[in-house]
Amino acid sequence: MKRAWLVVLIMTLTAFAATHAQTPASSPTPVKESSTPAKEKDDDTITTFKVNVRLVNVFVTVTDASGAPVANLQRGDFQVLEDGYPQQISVFSKESELPLSIVLAVDASLSTKKDIKTELDSARRFVHAILRPVDRLSLYQFTEDVDELIHFTNDPRKIDTAIDRVQVGAATAMYDAIYLGADSLLDRTGRKVMVLITDGGDTVSHADYHSALKRAQEAEAILYSIIVVPVESDAGRNTGGEHALIQLSEDTGGKYYYASDAASMEKAFNQISQELRMQYLIGYYPSRRFSDSDFRRIDIHLNGSGSTSGYHVRHRTGYYNAKAK
Repeated sequence: MKRAWLVVLIMTLTAFAATHAQTPASSPTPVKESSTPAKEKDDDTITTFKVNVRLVNVFVTVTDASGAPVANLQRGDFQVLEDGYPQQISVFSKESELPLSIVLAVDASLSTKKDIKTELDSARRFVHAILRPVDRLSLYQFTEDVDELIHFTNDPRKIDTAIDRVQVGAATAMYDAIYLGADSLLDRTGRKVMVLITDGGDTVSHADYHSALKRAQEAEAILYSIIVVPVESDAGRNTGGEHALIQLSEDTGGKYYYASDAASMEKAFNQISQELRMQYLIGYYPSRRFSDSDFRRIDIHLNGSGSTSGYHVRHRTGYYNAKAK
């Protein structure tokens, strides 16, 4: 009896072992690699979303009825609107010491040949007067092509040498010069300025007015246009090009000047230099998004007290929420 029971037990154990030998061991479930760490199970976990609101900086020039810069205004004198809605001023300073990055672009086309020496002599004096140790200047010439004669530098001697290399060409790629000059300012810090000396005509640019303006706005560049004309009422002038330059200057917070001789050229450069030394910096964090457009419109006004009557405010008209590179 004991022997029979032992046989049954051995047969049972053998069958059990055989059954498990035929069943493959379960392999672990593959784990998909992920750059995101595994999240611990926690019913009390709170998901936090971080919103990055960019400080919008606007350089503002205020002039009186005679066109002279005004330097005694306070934060409370200004009101800022974005897309028509009031914004709180977070940053305010006068006569900003922020570095200047200046693109000086000279029209060397055939139509400016007789004035080119005057242009270059005035430009040279401007460079020596404006540059501080923290500032940098890049020199461009534009004919049928646009050439950067020297990249951003603080050395007046190197800039003088580059000015001596300006050569007269045939056509005028004015919009290309604005586009490429603004493009070089995209990644610069501080205040970004472009000074354009031209007779206002464009003949061969690949860029057009709208793309040049957009690039300047993306770069947050302030455009000053010195429009060279022999006589302001000359019927042979390119008035369409002049009007385009005037609008470009206004939309970027800059200004335009007419120059017909050495004295008026010198006066224009002196006024640009004075303005760049007497600007206001206003910064704000947009309170919310009011428009589906990538372009945000900025309006800055004086509050209208009697002491500011007759003052004129200039600044860039807006900014692009995402800069194209």
